[in-house]
Amino acid sequence: MSKTNLIRCAWVSDDLRYIAYHDQEWGVPVHDDRTLFEFLILEGAQAGLSWITILKKRENYRRVLDGFDANKIAHYDADKVRALLADPGIVRNRLKVAATIQNAKSFLAVQKEFGSFDAYIWKFVGAKPIVRRAQTIALPAKTPQSDLMSKDLAKRGFKFVGSTICYAFMQAVGMVNDHSAHCFRHISKKQN
Repeated sequence: MSKTNLIRCAWVSDDLRYIAYHDQEWGVPVHDDRTLFEFLILEGAQAGLSWITILKKRENYRRVLDGFDANKIAHYDADKVRALLADPGIVRNRLKVAATIQNAKSFLAVQKEFGSFDAYIWKFVGAKPIVRRAQTIALPAKTPQSDLMSKDLAKRGFKFVGSTICYAFMQAVGMVNDHSAHCFRHISKKQN
């Protein structure tokens, strides 16, 4: 069966970015700290916007945020903030830009405390993905795990980490596999 004939989750549009994201990333467990940080920042940037908006800007984010290098981002100064706020390739929201810098600092503190962000963040799901058996597209906006994650991240100084954002992050990095039961990605060797 070709990739165009595959049955996907109902939320996937015909946009090639959405298809690639769904087919290759969404729900695949991530344990690389840089990638986890990237998704944390992108999910926060999405607040109030559509995910396709963020996918369209993703490469620009990678470029202007030094490849999501938390060490560099934590040291951004006022000149860099002005440049980011003037860049149409990203979401130019002052609070979200400030949150990115604050989150980099908090991320580095978590790495120092736990040895890696991965070791910290995956504890919210017992270190293994939660696989839902969704029959429909009605996915939860948040869960008890995302509530706990949100509270703990906020306590550690992270911004734009409400429970709904945390749940979207959990889905994106494979902490939760919310592929619908009919989706070709629901049961995947990558999930084992």
